[in-house]
Amino acid sequence: DDIDRAYFAVFDGHGGVDAANYSATHLHVNVGLHEEIVKNPAEALKCSFRKTDEMFLFKAKRERLRSGTTGVSALIVGNKLHIAWLGDSQVMLVQQGNAVTLMEPHKPERE
Repeated sequence: DDIDRAYFAVFDGHGGVDAANYSATHLHVNVGLHEEIVKNPAEALKCSFRKTDEMFLFKAKRERLRSGTTGVSALIVGNKLHIAWLGDSQVMLVQQGNAVTLMEPHKPERE
């Protein structure tokens, strides 16, 4: 289609780099191939995070891997910004020199 899109992501491995590397390799592919990417990018991100997690869990069990990762991604579709994250990764948007809150960070005391 003629809609401009851009994808960015950062992963922070815990207990090794396997999960972070796997996510960096597969998450954007899952997002791009998701059937809702055009109509509902937020849903495509959510489902793709879940699918990538399930895929890595299968690999981790098979290969006895013990690492994990946090992650944050930004998907720009036209003039809309979609943010998805898991764990305690955070994202900040600075607009004309001012910080714009995009998310409430994960903290142990939050439900």
